[in-house]
Amino acid sequence: METTSEGDPRVLFAMNLVLSSIFAAVVIWGLSFADIAAFTPVNVASLALVVMAVTYVVTR
Repeated sequence: METTSEGDPRVLFAMNLVLSSIFAAVVIWGLSFADIAAFTPVNVASLALVVMAVTYVVTR
């Protein structure tokens, strides 16, 4: 009998937070490099929240 584990939700949340924040920082940095958006903590956090929400919806 094969069992599957979804893992500890706290670890999954932390991984999603860290990876989404890194991704958001890189994207916002690129947009600021192209003078499209300012590289501010608010912009990075906003995009990170959006990416986290999309990741959550897609994986559920």
